Amino acid sequence: MSHAILSLSLHELADAIRTGAVSSVEATEAVLTALEGRGRALNATARLWPDYALAEAARCDQERAQGRLRGALHGVPLAHKDMFYREGEIAGQGSVIRSEFVAPRTATVLQRLDRAGAIDVGRLNMVEFALGVTGHNNHTGTPKNAYDPERITGGSTSGGSTAVAAGLIAATLGSDTGGSIRIPASFCGLVGIKPTYGLVSRAGAMPLSFSLDHVGPLARTSRDAALVLQAIAGHDPDDSTTSRRPVPVFTAGLERGVAGLRLLHATSGLGCTVDPLIDATVRQAIQALVADGATVREGAMERVEQINAIRRLVLMAECGAVHRAHVQQRRADFVPQTLARMEPGFALSAVDYISAMRSRGPALDAFCKAMFSEADLIVLPTCPVQTPRIADTDTGGDATFVATANAIGQLIGVSNWLGLPAVSVPVGLDGNHMPIGLQIIGRPFADALVLRAAAAVERAQGAFRPAGFALSGT
Repeated sequence: MSHAILSLSLHELADAIRTGAVSSVEATEAVLTALEGRGRALNATARLWPDYALAEAARCDQERAQGRLRGALHGVPLAHKDMFYREGEIAGQGSVIRSEFVAPRTATVLQRLDRAGAIDVGRLNMVEFALGVTGHNNHTGTPKNAYDPERITGGSTSGGSTAVAAGLIAATLGSDTGGSIRIPASFCGLVGIKPTYGLVSRAGAMPLSFSLDHVGPLARTSRDAALVLQAIAGHDPDDSTTSRRPVPVFTAGLERGVAGLRLLHATSGLGCTVDPLIDATVRQAIQALVADGATVREGAMERVEQINAIRRLVLMAECGAVHRAHVQQRRADFVPQTLARMEPGFALSAVDYISAMRSRGPALDAFCKAMFSEADLIVLPTCPVQTPRIADTDTGGDATFVATANAIGQLIGVSNWLGLPAVSVPVGLDGNHMPIGLQIIGRPFADALVLRAAAAVERAQGAFRPAGFALSGT
């Protein structure tokens, strides 16, 4: 029964609980057992709250028996990255420095998941302070990829991505400042969406870079990602950057396909060479969209190197401002990889930072005019390199590590800096049987459209069943 429950996608599990085919208590017990067992073995699990979770599950079952449902995720157990605050609970943020930090409030996204009926069962490991794309963390143990435990998950949503891929939970929340949703989604065979900047509140989530941080879901399917995004999106008075635009129904158009849509396949101007197998696999997926009625043309990506340089400057300045006192007082408590990405920010001038921030609006304008004048969506690989081994990338904070991290995230940063919606959807396996992700980028607030295209990829290619299920032992 446990394996059957854990094999369900998010929407399947929500339906099973709603109809009474599975009780919330049964589902919660299965998830807790899996996270305590396989989750610990994968270094995915940070801490669990079984008493709270099971009590909530029992209440959900009682309410369902009385004909009352809290929302679309009634009774569904989920666990999230250790940076989302739950009032009165520790939010360790993958660090020694915050290992005893008790959250003063509950994150808005968790409040909204609570209202949708989801049950928060605990926290999952992450890169220290979410600053890193490989997943390394000497404090908590580096999470292992469910496809191959010798390979990285990607970061910084490392524990969450491998937990979903291994079939321990149906979905999770991640953050994406420079790829921390989409890179793990690509390496772990998941659908991960970085929403438009301002669509989802960051209030009560650990800050890294206020102008680049995004919160969004990782899940097994585009429908599952849409369900979570539906629950968490919308204006929040506690986050002044959130938009007041009406939130669309993200699941409504998923079956419409891509007929009539214009795709721009970004093949040049990328600032890197895409691995040949990844390139071939992505091209095959794009042709499946063409067969579904889309048109595609190849073209250059606009100003990738320049945008990446500006994004890194802003990230280093803003995360440096957040953590400067920590570095001054407790330098020895940081892992080398974090310091390597953070310390350059302390040397940046205010003039450089302000100049970069002033360029953001004009850059978005120019990019949209250049890229979307004759295209509805941009398609390209999520990551240009195959999933590395943990041992090969565990070089501390040296230049090799920084170069590796930059190579992994080369095709990611544009949509962070410009705030564009971007989704990674799995499209196949590389020569090491590791997942490959296709990235789909849209105009601001075209989140429903990028999810619709991701759903079309899934239908065209057939269901992509995470290989982690075969490894989970649950």
